[in-house]
Amino acid sequence: MKNVAHEVPARLFISGKRKKPSVDMNKVVGSLDILFICLDTLRYDVAVKEEAEGGTPVLNQYGKWEKRQAPGNFTYPSHHSMFAGFLPCNFDAKSLADRELLFFPKAIGLGKNAPEGVYAFSGSTIMEGLEKDGYETWCVGGVSFFDKRSDLGSVFPSYFQKSFWNPSFGCPVKESTKNQVDFILKKIDSLEPEKKLFLYLNVDAIHYPNNFYLEGASFDSTESHGAALRYVDGALEQLFTHWKAIRGGAFVICCSDHGTCYGEDGCQFHGINHPAVNTVPYKHFFL
Repeated sequence: MKNVAHEVPARLFISGKRKKPSVDMNKVVGSLDILFICLDTLRYDVAVKEEAEGGTPVLNQYGKWEKRQAPGNFTYPSHHSMFAGFLPCNFDAKSLADRELLFFPKAIGLGKNAPEGVYAFSGSTIMEGLEKDGYETWCVGGVSFFDKRSDLGSVFPSYFQKSFWNPSFGCPVKESTKNQVDFILKKIDSLEPEKKLFLYLNVDAIHYPNNFYLEGASFDSTESHGAALRYVDGALEQLFTHWKAIRGGAFVICCSDHGTCYGEDGCQFHGINHPAVNTVPYKHFFL
């Protein structure tokens, strides 16, 4: 008997069986830097609230947040998915065919041909694929999964040609995002103009603890979460302005890897399956 179940995924990814992505990645790759910003732990509901109230004027310039499904319920599984090309999925997706793909991993059982407009890469990660196409790949870490102070914290940095972390980028540091941005701006000034760069930035200011972004707060909450996002938005303005001036623009992927809970249904933080954890904001845009 024919095994239909094993044939369906490949058919779904054949060009013409699915809608085109909103950007042609084959025109992006090779012509522009790619900046992947993960606002680690950012909740969708908090992101759209700040968007509507004007709390994030920098990010608001680049379109509205999309509601998407998180690839995982905490940093480690989510990033394994995203670095393999499986970014947060359209929230109303009912099958593989409903996903908007930007990256297509070859030889993984999704079909022989990449959908139209999707960048097909070879290798275990999108970074490895981009390196083969001439990109330099950098990682600027934030949370402990990127700090290189342990075997586990060295896994993700090892996926990049160059990886950077220091204690001033860590979660307990109130100016962590500014410190990361200042570091990046010094680094990219020395990069050869003709060399294309894929930069991954893990912003951890929104991750706990974030109470120190809200005056008078002694514990983390959705309010301090929002205050942290407002701080991050201000820090990103310098990054975007400088990048456009020095590098001439970039294609930016900006999203959360997962959300977090602040007591909803008795749940705290993340690493659990809850709507506040599994729903994330996403956008991509051109500088």
